[in-house]
Amino acid sequence: MVAALAVTVVPAAQAEEEGGTAQSYWLHMNSTPTTEKMINTEASRRDYVVLNAWETDLAAELHEANPKIQVFVYKDLSSTRSYACQNGVDDADLPTGVGYCEADPSWFLRGENGERLEYDGYEGHWQMDVGNPDYQNAWADNVVESSRGVFDGVFMDNALFACDTYHDGVCPDAYRTDEAMRDAYRSMFANTRQKFVDAGLKTVANMSNARLHEGAWDSYVEYLDGGFDEWWLTFGDKDLLSEYPEGWSRQVAQITANEAKGKITWVQPHHSGAEQPFRYAFASYLLAAGSHAAISEIQETDRYDNAAPWRPEYDWDLGEPAAEYYQVATNVFRRDFKCGTVLVNANKTGSSAVTVRLPEAQTNEKGASVRSVSLPGTTGSVLRKAC
Repeated sequence: MVAALAVTVVPAAQAEEEGGTAQSYWLHMNSTPTTEKMINTEASRRDYVVLNAWETDLAAELHEANPKIQVFVYKDLSSTRSYACQNGVDDADLPTGVGYCEADPSWFLRGENGERLEYDGYEGHWQMDVGNPDYQNAWADNVVESSRGVFDGVFMDNALFACDTYHDGVCPDAYRTDEAMRDAYRSMFANTRQKFVDAGLKTVANMSNARLHEGAWDSYVEYLDGGFDEWWLTFGDKDLLSEYPEGWSRQVAQITANEAKGKITWVQPHHSGAEQPFRYAFASYLLAAGSHAAISEIQETDRYDNAAPWRPEYDWDLGEPAAEYYQVATNVFRRDFKCGTVLVNANKTGSSAVTVRLPEAQTNEKGASVRSVSLPGTTGSVLRKAC
């Protein structure tokens, strides 16, 4: 049994920043039909939406429904798509920054035998040389030209960290190590940054698996307005990321670092809606979130059509945070708010429960008044109190 005493202070968003309420986003990248009701509903409660380049009418409708919403256009950093070229002519609106038919042959990454590299599992996706200055400039110029005046930002998919991503065990001849590959991406972000700043377009990159590469998240975000982690803390109902050197704290630190810099973080837990993974991810999010982080869950990988479920908890207002989150037992963390408390046990699933006592009665998720909470490993709780 553990009293709620500060043992180790963990750096997080500063207390003076906004906090205590959730922000959320909608990745609408499968171009499924929408209705007026859907648009009005989601525009009123989402802070960010990602659309395809050809959905300019939908972007305008979302902006009309909520002038404050930020609409990003999807663009893959790392590939060009042969299926988006017909009879030698690239489509007018592309999911990439460079068309397959117009791309210079020197921009394609190749294997050791000179063959072009296609993404495993994604037919018609051909990997490009993000470290090539000519590719960098063409990619950025095309994206800016097609986005300016329509979108608020660019969602840059596939900011990769490992040289064999999408072709396991095979690294491009130009980048034979993971560090060489990361240098290429840092070069692209640094060299194109000013183009997006000058165009008034924010940039958020998909940086999944950054936690596996120390320092990688921060080194990319330095040249961006934010980052997205596609696989954040819960990888299914029973596969929950606990604390270890490349685990829980690495992913929570993504929010912490971005909040300190005033940058965006989108986090995406994967689960069916089951209680434990939802509460674990949501509480972990609130431990670090300030005014720039947003959360949205997903059940089926790449199912980017209708908006994720809206949780009643997203409307809870815990008020301003009293301070950063802190550790109250081994891998058990707490953050106090003016109108509530957030608790997370980041120990392994199945590990013994830890009891955290509260200085006053608070209301748990089931509506019961409690003076303590018992948390097994990989669980979280968000409590509220009158204020």
